[in-house]
Amino acid sequence: MKTSHLALLLILVGFTGLAACSKKQGADHDHAGHNHGHVHTAPHGGTLVEIGEHQFNLELVHDAAAGKLTAYVLGGHAEDFVRIAQPSLEIVFTQPTPGRTLILTAVANAATGETLGNTSQFEGAADWLKTAPSLSGTVARIDIRGATFNQVAFSVDKPKAP
Repeated sequence: MKTSHLALLLILVGFTGLAACSKKQGADHDHAGHNHGHVHTAPHGGTLVEIGEHQFNLELVHDAAAGKLTAYVLGGHAEDFVRIAQPSLEIVFTQPTPGRTLILTAVANAATGETLGNTSQFEGAADWLKTAPSLSGTVARIDIRGATFNQVAFSVDKPKAP
């Protein structure tokens, strides 16, 4: 009888481990060397940039019509917004113009209760974003839940037409 209880417990633990990484996902993603066959979907239709070893994501949304770049700080599965205290994000571009900098400032949102100093959303605008075919560069520094990430590289393809 003890053996069957132990076997059942081991089976349940195994299924729990598999289910932990399968929430609402698609295909083709690797977690620490174990391919679980899923991807993460950007909630705003932008480009996801992994931060750390599957710790967090940064979703970058390029709105060419408005000449705006928005960044959302998300959890490792890109399902949960992660609020940070940082007042701004400095973006250093390698494309379209190497060395060009854009500051994305924190955005408050009364609907979600996010405030400056406690938000997951950052925005910046520039006229040159209206004609940029694609964007690439680095986020100079981002502090998330006690961890600092420097020179986070990204590449955003040409924005989709509305």
